[in-house]
Amino acid sequence: MSVAEPRKIVLFRHAKADWPQVSDHERPLAERGRMDAAVAGRKLADTGIAFDLAVCSTAVRTRETWKLAVHELEHRPRTIYEERVYEASPGELIAVLNETPDDVRNVILIGHNPGVHGLADILSGDFEGDADERMRRRGFPAACFALLSFDGGWKSLEPGTATLADYWAPSE
Repeated sequence: MSVAEPRKIVLFRHAKADWPQVSDHERPLAERGRMDAAVAGRKLADTGIAFDLAVCSTAVRTRETWKLAVHELEHRPRTIYEERVYEASPGELIAVLNETPDDVRNVILIGHNPGVHGLADILSGDFEGDADERMRRRGFPAACFALLSFDGGWKSLEPGTATLADYWAPSE
């Protein structure tokens, strides 16, 4: 694939987690989170994007979110469980995405706030439709996702180089 072809990144925040007496990394999804993860998966399927790669935090709640969402997709992408996504800053997430091989066109990153929301804000140099307004109004609640596109190789991904093409959040 040519590095000149547009690429897509979906930044997907894990669904609502429960608060049992376990470490933060081991927190599972709440019942509402399990339902919202499946709905988010159907919305991801509606985008028509064939993901080549999923990069998922190693936290229990992100792994559970992805397991429920990916079942809704027509094509299951190769999944990497990456420790660096847990509690990552936007800059750290960019560094992870910069390591993506250039033969990968579309990536979904399943992570946590405030990192994924900050990354959506930082990468967005342009906007389509009302995606920016919806994201600013709703924030980045559990189980939501932002769809961004950009041109160039993954090493060229940096602040302001992407277009926020779409945004979805579950209803409250």
